[in-house]
Amino acid sequence: MATALKLSDELIDLAKLQAAVKHRSVPKQIEYWARLDKAAEDNPELPFQVIKDTLLAIEEVKAGHLSEYKFA
Repeated sequence: MATALKLSDELIDLAKLQAAVKHRSVPKQIEYWARLDKAAEDNPELPFQVIKDTLLAIEEVKAGHLSEYKFA
């Protein structure tokens, strides 16, 4: 469900820059930031990079990019 929001020009400008670098739309960039923040608030004990890597891994699984892990 889409919802219209009023956001500051400053936030939109920051999102435009990051969206261009990451090849995302501005709304998707802001959604990404929101998901990262929610995960960080829900897991304050985890380092930020672990949270980013976990979210990336979830998307890789959804996209079917799986491989079996073999223990040494």
